[in-house]
Amino acid sequence: MILDRIIYSAISRRPKLEWPEGARVALWLVPNVEHYEYLPRPGQLRDPWPRTPHPDVLGYARGDYGNRIGFWRMIEVIDRYRIPCTVSLNLAVYQHFPEIFEACEARRWEVLCHGIYNTDYLWGLPESKEREFIAECVELHRRLTGRELLGWFSPAGSLTVHTPDLVAEAGIKYYCDWRFDEQPFPIKVRTGQLLTLPYQLEVNDGVNFDFRYGVEAEVFAQTAIEMFDRLYQDGAENGRVMHLALHPFLIGQPHRIRQLDRVLKHITAHDGVWMATGGQIADWYSKNYLPLLAAQIAADAV
Repeated sequence: MILDRIIYSAISRRPKLEWPEGARVALWLVPNVEHYEYLPRPGQLRDPWPRTPHPDVLGYARGDYGNRIGFWRMIEVIDRYRIPCTVSLNLAVYQHFPEIFEACEARRWEVLCHGIYNTDYLWGLPESKEREFIAECVELHRRLTGRELLGWFSPAGSLTVHTPDLVAEAGIKYYCDWRFDEQPFPIKVRTGQLLTLPYQLEVNDGVNFDFRYGVEAEVFAQTAIEMFDRLYQDGAENGRVMHLALHPFLIGQPHRIRQLDRVLKHITAHDGVWMATGGQIADWYSKNYLPLLAAQIAADAV
């Protein structure tokens, strides 16, 4: 089944990926701006709230803090460094919180669709219902922004075996449920073309700050800096993507926010960093590199 989706390609065998103006690293900064339902749809394969019975006010309020406070604290830091962002967005945020919609649109942030709510999953949906859900997201995004939807990341990572095919069928360019590389990479779909983009979970505040792992902001920042330093080193030989996920209800806490400033200050002090959106990365890769990779893979197969 895996081989039906991705081809193995050792980084040592690939042609050199060169980003615009010879940049070593494409910085892909992705705030995850989410909305969790107070009373999620019942009967799902996973209970969205571990504290039952519903409503789980503590869980709901934790996410709501991000949209009330953490988001605004986070963008204050991002604005300082003028970094373009791709917002991993539960589309309901734009409907419920027009101030956030206006702030993102004013900054021309690109949308990576993360479903409508982060408590409404794809798991268990028949293919026809999943197709309808993706179409609803495409249409809702178009109605809200006037633009076509470029990227997809299933809500809470709740992909199915059909999701890549359905996303490509809907005309979406790039996809983040599969995360197996430090460069974009094509994924096989029934029709059309789809790229995976590197989406980092090893260095991700949504994972690292979880109470089960016990990582706090200073360690997170140091890890992010060390990740960048190694990608920057490797990028001299073959270009890399540095993805950094930021959850406003986590990184936007008052005791953590200065560590985001520390990370961004370190990265932007380096030459050879292309600050790009997911769509820009996907377009550049498709036009300038994908034919080279395809030729290399074909040669290796002989």
